[in-house]
Amino acid sequence: MRFATLPNGSLDGRLHLVSRDNARAVPARAAGTLQQALDRWVDIVDALEEEYAALNDLSVPGEIAFDPSGALAPLPRAWQWLDGSAYDSHGALMAKVFGIDAKAGSDRPLMYQGVSDRFLGPTEDVRLPSAEDGIDFEGEFGVITDAVPMGASPAEAASHIRLVVQINDWSLRRIAPVEMRTGFGWLQCKPHCSMAPVAVTPDELGDAWRDCQVALPLEVDWNGARFGAAHGDDMSIGFDGLIAHAAYSRDLVAGTVVGSGTVSNANFREVGSSCIAERRGIEMLDEGAPKTDFMAFGDRVRMEARLPDGSPLFGAIDQTVRGAQR
Repeated sequence: MRFATLPNGSLDGRLHLVSRDNARAVPARAAGTLQQALDRWVDIVDALEEEYAALNDLSVPGEIAFDPSGALAPLPRAWQWLDGSAYDSHGALMAKVFGIDAKAGSDRPLMYQGVSDRFLGPTEDVRLPSAEDGIDFEGEFGVITDAVPMGASPAEAASHIRLVVQINDWSLRRIAPVEMRTGFGWLQCKPHCSMAPVAVTPDELGDAWRDCQVALPLEVDWNGARFGAAHGDDMSIGFDGLIAHAAYSRDLVAGTVVGSGTVSNANFREVGSSCIAERRGIEMLDEGAPKTDFMAFGDRVRMEARLPDGSPLFGAIDQTVRGAQR
């Protein structure tokens, strides 16, 4: 199934089912919002699947042409956003260049808890306070769970993955090291994330859903030029393991969003990168100093992962960075 949330004047918008070609949408009858659907998933999934099948088979009352540019994030606000760093090639490069090995030789997954009171819509301008803060995009994949019990194993955790999403985890790179040195965690350097317009159930990926990973390239364009197309199935730990790690000492509520971290591959020089920090790290290794600056106000970033046959999946995140309005 495919879901989108369209604005209706409320903070959570109105849940819609989206056709498999991302061309048509209809308001879901079984739940008014995506959070309501996640809260009652087991009870209403059959009804949702019937609605989805009808939408794909024929015209249905109330359907509209789906315009992703007018969509909100599929889950406009979430109870919890937990972001991993599951691509070891990215971590190894950052450790080599900046001397910061967050894993310190441990197999323990990396994860932080970020701001989740709002996910930006896929075409919404990103308002930030200063272009001097080192504005960076970070292309990721993510999953949304229903309720996960404390102590769930990876296999149990996998059964609670209800939706797969595409995320831009914005970062302010010049603030990050200041906050890291405090030893008290990130705050200012992690503004609101963005989410592509369509959330999909794992079966929509077909063979591209493997080992609880998204086996698709994430194409990233910066100001109209290709920046990277790293493949998503190079995680050192799948989403099942990340969820189990997060649930070790607590229950996870329905509507928990778990991120993969910046999509990265060991052959980053060939496939490119999903964030500017990684490109700068490569330049430091190869040329002795970074050449690529961070984003400026007015810059645009576009991210999209498509199915192997080129058909749409999550839709695109396509945003411009602007100065904050006071």
